[in-house]
Formats: sequence, C-alpha cells, structure tokens
Amino acid sequence: MKRALILFFISCIWVLNIKAQIPPGYYNGTEGLYGEGLKAVLHNIIDDHDEPSYDDLRDYILPESDEDPQNSNNIILLYTGRSQAKSTFGGGPDDWNREHVWAKSHGDFGNDPPCGTDAHMIRPTDASVNSDRGNKDFDEGGQQHSEATGCYYTAYTWEPRDAVKGDVARIILYMDVRYEGDNGELDLTAVDAVNTSPAPEHGRLSTLLDWHEQDPPDAFEINRNNVVYSYQDNRNPFIDHPEFVYDIWGESAGMKETGTWLEAGFYPNPVVNTLHVSMNTSCTGVQAIIYNSIGNQVVSDIIGSGSATIDCNKLPAGLYILSLFDEQSRKSYVSSFMKMD
Repeated sequence: MKRALILFFISCIWVLNIKAQIPPGYYNGTEGLYGEGLKAVLHNIIDDHDEPSYDDLRDYILPESDEDPQNSNNIILLYTGRSQAKSTFGGGPDDWNREHVWAKSHGDFGNDPPCGTDAHMIRPTDASVNSDRGNKDFDEGGQQHSEATGCYYTAYTWEPRDAVKGDVARIILYMDVRYEGDNGELDLTAVDAVNTSPAPEHGRLSTLLDWHEQDPPDAFEINRNNVVYSYQDNRNPFIDHPEFVYDIWGESAGMKETGTWLEAGFYPNPVVNTLHVSMNTSCTGVQAIIYNSIGNQVVSDIIGSGSATIDCNKLPAGLYILSLFDEQSRKSYVSSFMKMD
C-alpha cells in the first residue's frame, strides 16, 4: 500500500459535487477488453474533454486540485513535496509554476489546448526545479537534486521522489491514450527509450510501468482526478482502474503477470448505511480499512472472498477512502466514496 495513503487525505467533505465522482457507466464497454482494443475504447471515453485555458490552471484548477489537505491556503509541489502558499506563483527560484509532466517539447505543443493545458498532466512545481527537470524523459539513476530531495537526474533523465513515481507514470500513460492523432491532435506515445525529444514520445515506458506498480494511487491523487474531472469532464482511467495498465501493456512491456491490483468493486456510491464489496479472490482474509478525510482509520475488518458488507451507518457524512488488501496474493485495492446522511 502506498506510504502516502495516510499522509495525503482529502480536505473536501460532503459538500463535494457528486459530479466529481466516477459517474455510473463511465467505463461501460471496457469489460473483457485487452491491448489495443481496450486502449481504443478508453480513448473514446476520455477524448474531447472541456479545454481550460493556461491561465485557468494557475487561477482556479491547480490551487484546488493540488491543495494541501492540511492547509487550504497552500499547494503541494510535485517534485519537492513542499507545502507552499498558493499566492507565491511566479518566476522566482522558490515560486511555484506550471510543470508539463509530459514535456511540451515532446511534440512541440506549447501552452495551447488541448495538450498544453490538460490539467491531468500539468502539476505545480518549484520554479527552479521545474527548470532543472526541463524536457528530460523519466528513468532511474543519476545525481540527487540539491533541492528536490529524492529526485535524481542525468543529462537525459529525471527520477521523481518515490511518493509520486506512480503519479508521474499514470500521467504519461494517460497522455498516450488521450492523444491518438484524431481530430487534428498529436499522436503521443510512451516508448521504452530516453532522449526522445522533439518526437511526440516520452519514456522510459518500462520504468514507468514499474513505478505504476510500486506506487499505487493514494487519496491525494484520487481527489485530484475528481477535481480535474469537475473542470474537464474527463478522467484519468489509470487512477480509477490501475489494472487497466496491465490490461493494455501487459507482459509484452515487462509487467508482472500477477500484477499488484485486487479485482474488486463496491456499491452504492454515495452510501447511506451499508457498503457492498465484491472481490475476485479465493482468499478468506481480505483486510478492509476505511480512512476518513484527515487520514484516521475509522473502520477495520476482515472480510471473506466473493461479496461482503461493511456497516457505514455510524460514519458521519463525508469523503472516505476504502482500502482492501489480500494477504494471500499481496494485492490491494484503493478507491474513494461518499457517505451521506
């Protein structure tokens, strides 16, 4: 389970718009699909999103999507992890600015929509660290950055800190699926190489797939996906369904056949009294934990295989994280849900 799961929890409570949650049927048509077939269906689902302006990212979206759950006046910076005042946007060395995680020179799309203003891909970063990352591909190794502790770099590669390695991977894979060259847009491709600029490619795919498995979505990333959806009307499917990564790229890209993800689901969302959980596992000892919006464990139970129920009647209205862990297979499942009175 991701270490940051208990550290970064969502500050928004029941006042969150239900539009920010995964709408029923959003991923209809993906059942039983793999490889290019699944990729094509996901592209059609997330294509043609509402396009914010570059200023919208600075003024509205990033201050909400990347807000510090412990301090609503601050924003969390991607590479340093530093909590910093939202008011400090600018070009100074310690100001925050807008980082194109898929470097904009990899396809030369600048700050123009749709690629250049896609909020799923743009994150707040320290301005000087952003400059040092430049247009480097993602891979492991090199010299540790003096300011962004845990980040390493070479002439052609950038390694983010452990807590956001999976976030970066899912951003790059989202861009690969979202931009397929139709409607006059670029065809962006994640490749197993570095030094790929100026081609519309980004690497290194095998490393990104490893990071996706090592660093599952946490509450901060899930909340961010919900916030961006409320503005763009599209979602990052690899946050909602991490197993889609294996289903598309699979063993051909070096992923483990067993994967990291427990096939599970739950309903209803929002819940009033009882949460119904279903799992595709034969294990009789799945640990189910529910965390509240400030990271406190409020429910802990051992549930069996197949289907089970969790009593949520005593939980106050709010936003919660459901975590399932199968000790036998070492697989996990993490998702968010709303509790209503």
